[in-house]
Amino acid sequence: MVILWWIIVGLIAGFITGKLMKGSGYGAFMDIVIGIIGALVGGFIMRALGFLGQGGMIYTIVVAIIGAVILTLLLRLVTGNRARNL
Repeated sequence: MVILWWIIVGLIAGFITGKLMKGSGYGAFMDIVIGIIGALVGGFIMRALGFLGQGGMIYTIVVAIIGAVILTLLLRLVTGNRARNL
């Protein structure tokens, strides 16, 4: 059941991150991967700032989005890929 929870949160966070970052998207599977890794990054950052990880689904999705956006920004800085405004 926990795996299903991670997949749902990852999919939602990855999809929203794709829309926020104005990228072309990577598809459902990569949205899940980006969302899950973003949740891990966001959780680490929130714990480092002193926040507890007890906020329910909305809190988890927001933290995952924050982490996924940071992850995407770092990835774009390293690879040089940036969203283009056409």
